[in-house]
Amino acid sequence: MSFLEIDRAVKQFGGLRAVSDVSFTLEKGEVVGLLGPNGSGKTTLINLVSGALPATSGDIRLDGLRLTGLSRDRIARAGVARTFQLVRTLPSLSLVENVMITAVFGRHAHWGAAARRVALGALEMVGLSDRAGVAAADLTYIDQKRLELARALAAEPEILLLDEWLAGLNPTELAEGVALIRTLHQGGLTILMVEHIIDAVRALCPRVVVMNSGELIADAPTDIALADPMVVSAYLGGEVDA
Repeated sequence: MSFLEIDRAVKQFGGLRAVSDVSFTLEKGEVVGLLGPNGSGKTTLINLVSGALPATSGDIRLDGLRLTGLSRDRIARAGVARTFQLVRTLPSLSLVENVMITAVFGRHAHWGAAARRVALGALEMVGLSDRAGVAAADLTYIDQKRLELARALAAEPEILLLDEWLAGLNPTELAEGVALIRTLHQGGLTILMVEHIIDAVRALCPRVVVMNSGELIADAPTDIALADPMVVSAYLGGEVDA
């Protein structure tokens, strides 16, 4: 039994099948890239795993627990945490208050001083502990992204879903972001990451799964998948360097 099992997942929006019979697995401790052109169904699939959207059909399991049909909060308590393409912070609250919310509703449901301790630990992991009392409204873009990652980590997840977390960073920030994700992975966290930055994918992901038009078109070691003519045509526009 694999750690994360996605079996024939389908998501239908009226006449549009955004995810079409997608199946793949992740082993515990893997970091896997989820690639594909815009509109290929990557974020929709992440939404199915996290419970943000219900699956039309199919089966999703984490460590043997069937996630399909569970509410978003029960999936979070099962050990699933995620980031979003658009950064979502509570600007009037401090950084530690933003992160404490997730500690309260995460896998172990901490309260009071325990929630604060977990939140400060998550801020430390992303390099923001020295600004714990600063209002989220005062953060730069990269630090907003760090805050969102800290909130996901404060849920103490078994698996982390990153939805283009590296997007919009300058080269220095990108290198720091790649190093941070690598550190989280080396700490034993299982990661499924939607990403368009191919250099980052090559640096972090030994394996990728690739979607196009809602379907899975590749599941292979990264270099092999990125050289697949179907992947090159669908996702990379004829180029494998980006």
